[in-house]
Amino acid sequence: MSSTPVNGQPGLSAIPSHMQKKGARVIHDSSSGYNSATFEGKEAQLESVMDEIDRHGFIPENLIENETKVAAYARDDKRLIIRLDREEDDHAVYIDTSTPGVSNLDGPQYEQRIDDKYLTPSSPENAYRLETFRSAGASEVGEQDQVRCYFVYKCNFFESNPGESEIDLAKISDKLFYEKATEHTRSIYQSIIAQVVRRTGPVIELYEVDGTRERRLIIGYRQGSAPGYFSALSDLYHYYGLTSTRKYVEQFSNGVTVASIYLKPASNLAQTAKTVEELKTLKQYPPIEHSVHQIVKEASLLYCLPQNTFQHHFAKGDLSLQESTYAHSAFIFVSHFLNRLGAEYTTLLDILDVENNPSHLEVLERLKRRLRQETFTREYIQQLINSQIEVVRQLYLQFADIHYVQSHGEGDGFLPTLSYQRLQTDKVMNNDELRTFIRRSATNDHQVLVLEAFLVFNNHVLKTNFYTPTKVALSFRLKPDFLPKTEYPIPPYGMFLVVGQEFRGFHIRFRDIARGGIRIVKSRNREAYSINARSLFDENYNLANTQQRKNKDIPEGGSKGVILLNMEHQDKPAQAFSKYIDSIIDLLIPGNTPGIKEKIVDLYGKEEILFMGPDENTAGLVDWATQHAKRRGAPWWKSFFTGKSPELGGIPHDEYGMTSRSVREYVKGIYRKLDIDQPTVGKLQTGGPDGDLGSNEILLSHEKYVSIVDGSGVICDPNGLDRTELLRLAKERKMISHYDISKLSSKGYRVLVDEKDVKLPSGEVVQNGTTFRNLYHLRGEEGIDVFVPCGGRPEAIDINNVKELVGPDGKCKYKYIVEGANLFITQSAKLQLEKAGAIVFKDASANKGGVTSSSLEVLASLAFDDAGFFENMCVSRDGVVPQFYKDYVEAVQGIIQKNAELEFECIWREHKLTGKPRCVLSDDLSNAINELTEDLKASNLWKDVDFRNQILNEALPKILIEKIGLDLILERVPDSYLQAIFGSYLAGRFVYEKGISPGQFAFFEFMVEKKGTGKN
Repeated sequence: MSSTPVNGQPGLSAIPSHMQKKGARVIHDSSSGYNSATFEGKEAQLESVMDEIDRHGFIPENLIENETKVAAYARDDKRLIIRLDREEDDHAVYIDTSTPGVSNLDGPQYEQRIDDKYLTPSSPENAYRLETFRSAGASEVGEQDQVRCYFVYKCNFFESNPGESEIDLAKISDKLFYEKATEHTRSIYQSIIAQVVRRTGPVIELYEVDGTRERRLIIGYRQGSAPGYFSALSDLYHYYGLTSTRKYVEQFSNGVTVASIYLKPASNLAQTAKTVEELKTLKQYPPIEHSVHQIVKEASLLYCLPQNTFQHHFAKGDLSLQESTYAHSAFIFVSHFLNRLGAEYTTLLDILDVENNPSHLEVLERLKRRLRQETFTREYIQQLINSQIEVVRQLYLQFADIHYVQSHGEGDGFLPTLSYQRLQTDKVMNNDELRTFIRRSATNDHQVLVLEAFLVFNNHVLKTNFYTPTKVALSFRLKPDFLPKTEYPIPPYGMFLVVGQEFRGFHIRFRDIARGGIRIVKSRNREAYSINARSLFDENYNLANTQQRKNKDIPEGGSKGVILLNMEHQDKPAQAFSKYIDSIIDLLIPGNTPGIKEKIVDLYGKEEILFMGPDENTAGLVDWATQHAKRRGAPWWKSFFTGKSPELGGIPHDEYGMTSRSVREYVKGIYRKLDIDQPTVGKLQTGGPDGDLGSNEILLSHEKYVSIVDGSGVICDPNGLDRTELLRLAKERKMISHYDISKLSSKGYRVLVDEKDVKLPSGEVVQNGTTFRNLYHLRGEEGIDVFVPCGGRPEAIDINNVKELVGPDGKCKYKYIVEGANLFITQSAKLQLEKAGAIVFKDASANKGGVTSSSLEVLASLAFDDAGFFENMCVSRDGVVPQFYKDYVEAVQGIIQKNAELEFECIWREHKLTGKPRCVLSDDLSNAINELTEDLKASNLWKDVDFRNQILNEALPKILIEKIGLDLILERVPDSYLQAIFGSYLAGRFVYEKGISPGQFAFFEFMVEKKGTGKN
């Protein structure tokens, strides 16, 4: 039987024998697939051991032989219990009494220890292989007692670093494996490894062992991609009444792990076909064909979460793997979205004047976070779920009834899965029945609130990859209307929840067509992780909402994705990112095309395309995402990610200073309006010369830099930092820790984060470098006129600390602030700074150059066919840049600067006319453009072909129209995308020209002018 992979995805080639029409994979050799090693001198070694014991004289001579062969009797029931372990640097041995088909939760947990210590290598130098065997028969004392031995060996590879694409076993194998494995085993492993290196997830294959009841399950996957997977597999086959006679885990130096497990029924009772419910009551198991079929179906689900929060219930048999995994996913949902603020919060919101006093709203936001943290803790929710297992099982059944593709049960030779069996035999409760059941089962209102949140989860999942056999993480497309408007006043258009072993993540968008970056959040310690976990969704929502306001000039609305690394996996950002992206692609590829996408239940019912880009900790990963989307057959692979390398048609923001060009227009606009000579202005910048925005701000500007704050610390010189040295660091992308301090004046200093008790030239002593760095922007050093945040965590300036920036005279210590970094200053703090006399331009206006560049990158990828895209937008491997690419980049830079100038002039003019704070005008302007964009998209103006073409000729880069032609662009680019371009361009030009609140006939006059221009 041949494997049937899904493009770029883990493949399943395991179907029980009576379902296989022909070509079934059968191993005719019933041995282990390894050549037996000869133990030379076995008897001599036994004699030597007994002689050594006799020499010490501790054991009577007549007992030595028996005591040498039998390890121990233990317990009152006189069962023979053997527990031996020995661990050395290059090998380990474990021996344990084992009952077939049972996970010994009270035992020494040798498999978990081996998993943790040996089977997740950080490098080929730390790789170990495993062989484990079960004794053939029962012991003399207990009928079910057998002995299992584990032998761990440090790998000795032929080649330690052959590269990930190398698949030649003669190069990548451990020498002992290569010597012992039979030729047939090598050929099987060779095939599996070749598939693993092309995929993201596991390759799962099943073989019959000819003439026996055994099945050989072989799973290949990337090393370290599923910690705890080996031991969790034991729980899986035990649940279905099977045991293993022998198991092997082989490591290969190209980064692939292959596990081989020989399975057979745990007892003779397993020969009779029974349902899972009968299994629980009669202690009987379905025949091996049914059991193995279920194991193969669930091996990929287990790979996604080898160790979920409720794994112990699965190991004990209280929950199936599907139920425990569902409970884990719903638990994460409930932890983030349980509406636990109560009526008092809403009452307080109504009392406070949040519209006219944003500081009230900010205080309320902080109160909300504290209420969430203290009312229902994560531990409380987890304990409650543990105590309500039967409720969880019923809730899962409703979820399965919605999302399990029950048509899988049709066809010749069908073997029912666990979910299918339960859906056919158990009553599925509706929402009202489940609410009644929950209230009968719960002991108080808090429990009801938590358990009913599971119902919210069930009723708002529109599609999921939970039941697809090829997945690496779990993704859920959610309908976001469950979010309370009191907390999230602007409802998102769509959202995804993604759950993996190393992470959890969200993706939020505010329009059907939307774009935004994907960021990875790391945590220094458990306290930081707890804070990050609590604020994860809110941070994602706020970033996407800011992006929505920022994207006013482009067809895409705002979106953002945030991935939070679990505390135990802070070193696995690339793995988390790849699983996050792959599992979202599972739900984006259109249709249920065989070979491209497995069938799922799709309650959303429309095609979705997400446009993504790099953000914190993901810049180096976007090339992989682009290529992976192509491997998976996604038709939109060229436009899926922006920020990719030029070889893939990307326009790097950092190389061409795209984001910085917008920020600079606002800084230069202030100097232009106030007739300020740039080199005379003292400047503070957070975000150093090592970053995208920070480095380009240095390269493009000519102010006198007084202070820079970055990840390494603070550098300051009231006389001005040496420009030549700053340019060197910016070009080399190095932190200020690399600044040549010999170039500082006598008043200058540098304080790094790991330094303590540093004496400044003023005599001040800095006790802690990290604290000094974190709070430096609040000092307001003399000589600093303009502050440009180009990096830093959100809400670095808020209502609680903004007073630090207001001097005794009531004036802000900084005259001008242009917020380059997203969400660096809260809205209420901005209002206080403007009230204190500062000129403040917020992120949604200043930091929009990057999104414009990304949008135009997407446009080019949609407008070109594949051949034209590679010819005109892809830099060759030897560095040859197509002329069109160079010209297009210049055109993009020009559009960014023009849009920034138009918005700056509009805000400056509106402030002068109305006196409104600029940060409020920025939001008003964004909202006005976005609302008008939606109205125009829905209007009949698009149907006026001549006017449509006129506006598109204005809105699209002229170089693109000249190269491709408008007709071909109209043919290739989706109508919805072009309509969005049409609407956003018209809306933007109208608001920039006529203002935020124009007169009643302003748009009519604007349209008359536009149409008249077109006729000319």
